[in-house]
Amino acid sequence: MTWADFYLICFAVGFTFSVLSFLMGGHRWHLPFHFHLHGGGPVVHGGAHAHGHGHTNVPVINPVTIAAFLAWFGGMGYLLTRYSGMAFVAALGMSLFAGLVAAAIVFLFVARVLTSEEEHLDPADFDMVGVLGRVSIPIREGGTGELIYSQAGTRRVCGARTENGSSVPKGAEVVVKRYEKGIAYVQLWSELAGEEHAEQEENRA
Repeated sequence: MTWADFYLICFAVGFTFSVLSFLMGGHRWHLPFHFHLHGGGPVVHGGAHAHGHGHTNVPVINPVTIAAFLAWFGGMGYLLTRYSGMAFVAALGMSLFAGLVAAAIVFLFVARVLTSEEEHLDPADFDMVGVLGRVSIPIREGGTGELIYSQAGTRRVCGARTENGSSVPKGAEVVVKRYEKGIAYVQLWSELAGEEHAEQEENRA
């Protein structure tokens, strides 16, 4: 095997992994939910998840930066070895430098993206109790439906059941009373408003 072959293999491995990582969302390891289209708009699927404030723990050496290093190291090394009269040591040094620069750029980009997404999140914004939403899939008696709601400026969906096991039709407005294991336990907004009105009347009396 020649050095040109070695560089070409490094480039092929790094480039292939970079493409796969991009297609599979490899730079979003920390996101426990996924996106889909619901009712004509983007919706985050999966309940309430609040991240801590401040910094992200992104390792400098990770699969994405390794792939970037291999792709640029291999690509630069192959071109210099094959199409220039540069000495071996000089070509190797320039290839290493190109790979390190590419890995550093990718690392800074990933760290910046993750930090910008997490640093402004307030856990209070992700408290499900008291959230007002609308039933998008009917809740059958004793069964599970689907709730669509807005939180932190994003439309979201999650599974929904009623506290007393009753049914709720599609389109009904409900309030989340508690949230456990990805399921929101809800009560009809009209019922809750009626209870509050009754309490107010009792207090006045």
